[in-house]
Amino acid sequence: MKQCFAWWSFANRGVTNSELLRESKAIGYSGIELAPPNLFTQIVDSGFEIVTHNGHESIESGLNDKSNHNRIEAEIDKNLGLAAKFGIKNLVVFSGLRTGKIDDDLGLENTITGLRRLAPLAESAGVTLLVEILNSRVDHPGYQCDSTSWAAAAIGGADSGNVKILYDIYHAQVMEGDIIRTIRCCSSMIGHFHTAGCPGRHEIDQYQEIYYPAVFRAINEIGYEGYVGHEFIPTISPRYGLITAYEAVIASASA
Repeated sequence: MKQCFAWWSFANRGVTNSELLRESKAIGYSGIELAPPNLFTQIVDSGFEIVTHNGHESIESGLNDKSNHNRIEAEIDKNLGLAAKFGIKNLVVFSGLRTGKIDDDLGLENTITGLRRLAPLAESAGVTLLVEILNSRVDHPGYQCDSTSWAAAAIGGADSGNVKILYDIYHAQVMEGDIIRTIRCCSSMIGHFHTAGCPGRHEIDQYQEIYYPAVFRAINEIGYEGYVGHEFIPTISPRYGLITAYEAVIASASA
């Protein structure tokens, strides 16, 4: 199982950019995601794949509102240029927030319309659009794509092999649990995974409630060949968090 980490959650926490790149490479990481574009050249030159990049701005203002679609298409088109230049295979897209005028049914309909509009661009570029599940209970109040069923309906409606779910295990645990069965049932729809401990969004260790060894085994069992991305806030040091997460995945593969 290939491993990467979210730049934003480990950078600027007592280490320089060069130190973070050097130490994570020494641990065994081969990918980095959600980094600022001004670092892309340095990241690639350091031997990493850029696994994901945000397709548009922002989490709050997304595909569930048709008035955003023109802007989002323009931003996706621009970021597809970055993807081509730096070999990025995935762009993350967001539903946006619920509002008084956008309930779950209308938001789903609008999101499907937007994804169908964007899918041909992604297909032509050989890039996958990842619709991210986030929790609306703790971290992102009002976020509409806060359940696997809603995300699966959006992916099904988009009807494209280049539109998939970003299954964030932490966010899914906050909202609904049932992680392993969901991974098995939705395996064909999942294009990427994120990890973090729950509660707290910290290390994936014995002090949180998700039993990651079993989760990683389930991911292996479905034949997933992509990256697992660690996206948690380290409480001790970035290096310690990255080492323990990397070793947890390796241990699960040999169990």
